[in-house]
Amino acid sequence: MNAPIKVAVMGCGHIGSYASRAVLLAPDMELVGIVEAPARVEEIRQKFPGVAVTTAWQDLAVKPQVAILGLPTRTVIQVAPQLLAAGICTVDCFDMHGEPFMNLRATLSPVAIANGSVSVMGAGVDPGVSTIMRSLFELWAPTGLTYVTYGPGMSMGHTVAAKSYAGVKDALSITRPGDPGCHKRDLYLEITDGYEFEEVKARILQDSYFCHDDVRVFQVEDVTPLVDMGHRIHVFRKGGASGIDNQLLDFETTFHNPASTAQVMVGCARAATRLAPGAYTMLDIPPLAYLAGGESQLKKLF
Repeated sequence: MNAPIKVAVMGCGHIGSYASRAVLLAPDMELVGIVEAPARVEEIRQKFPGVAVTTAWQDLAVKPQVAILGLPTRTVIQVAPQLLAAGICTVDCFDMHGEPFMNLRATLSPVAIANGSVSVMGAGVDPGVSTIMRSLFELWAPTGLTYVTYGPGMSMGHTVAAKSYAGVKDALSITRPGDPGCHKRDLYLEITDGYEFEEVKARILQDSYFCHDDVRVFQVEDVTPLVDMGHRIHVFRKGGASGIDNQLLDFETTFHNPASTAQVMVGCARAATRLAPGAYTMLDIPPLAYLAGGESQLKKLF
């Protein structure tokens, strides 16, 4: 029997906490540590008794093979290269699309190749699983159009981005259904004493997470009663196959956002140990690489 994959989780917020649970439940993995900010170390030790909790990955007694990055998207480009350079594979849930995503790949790929490590980028539900579904639909019906509708549901990345601004005591960003392919958002803000709501709102709306979308912003006394981590994605394609039109392909799911994102990241951590050095998206990876048992799953799947 192969030795378990040694995994560390960096950042133990919503996604990191569920990733830690998922690693502990995985039959082929060992959680060798959690890395968290000093202020939360004791809290995390109580939450995960028996698991090493440190403030730096270098302090872990056992070097991880893979680090799952439950960190804000904008920190990945600083943290991941350090790990890759040390020969540690990384899995992130980077959720900024387009040019920022391609810039991250261009940054991580040479570091990973030079140091014999692997980066799996944009792992989660979206980007990630829904990206795969869209590509499968295009394979099936290469002509036509795909429509994607999100929500209603909590956006983890947008919520974290809003919380990072001075004057924001707490925040919640909800993605709500709009026209297919168009994001609409409701942003709820708790404002710190001494700050003006309109000034804080104006700064946040200039952020690249929000400036391209239709955003409604509300000031609230407490966001806690509004929090629901469920989400929804609907992918629909109307296209043609073999020159025949009106092929209708439909995928819809409702899910717990951080728990599902974390579970997919754990599958990607497994895949990272089975790949040649480099930076990968989930589209680049054979599906069997994500599954415990690998090729032994073929009989069950076919």
